[in-house]
Amino acid sequence: MTSDMGATPSTSGTIAGPRKITSRDALTALAVPARFAILDHLLAVGPATASQCAKVVGETPSNCSYHLRALAKVGLVERADASATDGRDRPWRATAAGFDFSGDGTQAGEIAGSALEAAATRTANDAFDRYLAHRSGVPQYWRDAAGTQLYRLEITAEELTGLAASIDDLLRPYIRSNRSELPQDTQSVHLQVRSFPDTPGKDAP
Repeated sequence: MTSDMGATPSTSGTIAGPRKITSRDALTALAVPARFAILDHLLAVGPATASQCAKVVGETPSNCSYHLRALAKVGLVERADASATDGRDRPWRATAAGFDFSGDGTQAGEIAGSALEAAATRTANDAFDRYLAHRSGVPQYWRDAAGTQLYRLEITAEELTGLAASIDDLLRPYIRSNRSELPQDTQSVHLQVRSFPDTPGKDAP
């Protein structure tokens, strides 16, 4: 989730892909909006303490510590440094470079996955609204680099699957946990990719 003005991503090591999550417990844990926001923050910036997460998600450090332990219990986060004695000062990290919450193929899993997808969309929309509200204070070169592109494609399901995989291959090296070094002026950037087939409105024949 981090990008840079023209920098080349690190090629050291293996580029980690998303880990598929099918556990009902993990999906249920993420139904709590604060936990979803905390995991999103850790994926974006790398290891962070409960106190640091609290400033971002609008919760107290104690509440964030509780949510982090809940996420750790279902295997979504882990302690990055076990030497810290104060839980609020102990950094946590996501256990993967990304997660696939599409469910386990059951109806319950599909419902839970759809709920998380809706939560992810709301989180992304909120971030974009904040950017628009404060865009005038963003440096011009970042404003020039940012943008919105909307496309309407005529495509098969197989082609869309391949296109999505190609886009993921392009973006994944820039995810924080996949970069060994961050160039100067690196900043956390939101880049949203959504794809879905057109569906008729309720009044359509």
